[in-house]
Amino acid sequence: MPKSTLESEQRISDVQLDVPLADLTTLRVGGPARRLIAVSSEPDLIDCVRDLDARAEPVLIMGGGSNLLIADAGFDGTVVKIETRGVKEDVSACSGAVLSVAAGENWDGLVVRTLEEEFVGLEAMSGIPGLVGATPMQNVGAYGGEVSDSIEMVRTYDRQNQEIRTFAPAECGFSYRSSRFKVETGRYVILSVSFQLRLGSMSGPIRYLELARALGVELNGRAPATAVREAVLDLRRAKGMVLDGDDRDTWSAGSFFTNPILDVQQSAALPADAPRFPQADGRVKTSAAWLIERAGFGKGFGDGAARVSTKHSLALTNRGAATAADLLNLARLIQTGVRARFGLTLVPEPDLVGCEL
Repeated sequence: MPKSTLESEQRISDVQLDVPLADLTTLRVGGPARRLIAVSSEPDLIDCVRDLDARAEPVLIMGGGSNLLIADAGFDGTVVKIETRGVKEDVSACSGAVLSVAAGENWDGLVVRTLEEEFVGLEAMSGIPGLVGATPMQNVGAYGGEVSDSIEMVRTYDRQNQEIRTFAPAECGFSYRSSRFKVETGRYVILSVSFQLRLGSMSGPIRYLELARALGVELNGRAPATAVREAVLDLRRAKGMVLDGDDRDTWSAGSFFTNPILDVQQSAALPADAPRFPQADGRVKTSAAWLIERAGFGKGFGDGAARVSTKHSLALTNRGAATAADLLNLARLIQTGVRARFGLTLVPEPDLVGCEL
């Protein structure tokens, strides 16, 4: 390491060397980081990243570690762990509630807070692990809702131009599980996210059939927002998608592959009973889980430490002693099988650090 120190480190006490990253991810795999800096204020976060960039130091921005697969060799650079906190509210009977939330706030904790204060819009995304700052990057969504439905503004540090930059929703490039922040990899550090939510206790329209059935309402009907949260949590637990240290099915990164979005010809080539969900742009979404199971990789598939979840075929899990290489080998096997059976290549959802499929 260079003898010089970062100016920002003089104000940041939590600097560690050779930190095992497996301990910081929900998959619980990954080698060490050469250095880790935990940052709890926005000015220090900006200064820290700017200083590292000036030294051409490899940087990995890390939040809750729920969407990462880190190589067994680890990360030969500095991990900047975001631990910023703070929620500012602006509530109006006319415009609803606008919440400006620091990137380091826990996502599900925010969902709970909105329901306690009778702000509606995030309840269908209950139980999703990770931090607020990661949600616009992935355009996180579940059970018919996406964060882009409620985002008013994303505030970032632009590493390329070394300036603060804010984005309205139309500028964010939101699409299925993606955004400009994901496409322009590494350029923007998300500092805070502002959400505009409706006041009230009843949910928005329930757009996901499984959730509607669980709530006993018609599709596009409404239900108490707190009941929507409980139903979503029950559904997620049944699929091993709510973190539980005692449940190895939750030692995962959630859905490992995104659902393919197909053109008309690709959709027509699938078997007649394949799930098809028409999209606004004329394309068709199908189910990655259905493809995986039909290609021969059912729940619990595998005979080693890395296996398909016993509760959901879209999650790859660490049964306790898996390595990143084990999980990648399993992912490649599934990719190859689905490609051979259906001619489609599944795309991984987690960020792969130091490794690739």
